[in-house]
Amino acid sequence: MKESAGNRIDLLRHGETRAGPGFFGSTDTPLSPRGREQMEAALAGLGPWDCIIASPRARCADFARALARREAVPCTLDPRLQELHFGAWEGCTVTRILERDPEGLAAFWRDPERHPPPGGEPLARFRARVLAAWRELEAQQDRRLLLITHGGVLRLLLGHIRGVDPVWAAPRPGYGALYRVWLRAGGQACVREGPGALP
Repeated sequence: MKESAGNRIDLLRHGETRAGPGFFGSTDTPLSPRGREQMEAALAGLGPWDCIIASPRARCADFARALARREAVPCTLDPRLQELHFGAWEGCTVTRILERDPEGLAAFWRDPERHPPPGGEPLARFRARVLAAWRELEAQQDRRLLLITHGGVLRLLLGHIRGVDPVWAAPRPGYGALYRVWLRAGGQACVREGPGALP
């Protein structure tokens, strides 16, 4: 799709963290050296951007601030773009949850809307805050934006943009996954996965 009027938003998931995979929604886990390499590789040759927007969690914010300094563009941290808070599962690996609460984990994977983690953030609240932030980005005019966030947030956004129902059925992006979204007047959207697919 030719870039003209509208917004271009690049969506980037953070890279691998020092903690490894697990339920680290609101837990700060810094990027591993490999995680930084994944993000740098995904963005190689892309830009420029008018602004970088990121989750305030360290695995997104630290990279976003450094990139913004290098590119000499503003950086905004938006708490609405944080990952889902996993309640009693926060900071735990999948293996540990399988040992402690296998039935709860199976129910969450089957239907997260009806079976959130114990004490965790309801999916309806998560969806509302993420989409509120997204609608503000949609409302901007002729902007080139980079959004750095988490797997769950990207899964929700991509499901929303592509009309997947439920949005949780969209595939979960891997570490350093990159997508480019073109937004046009009237709500038209086009999504491509990168970096190879991005012009």
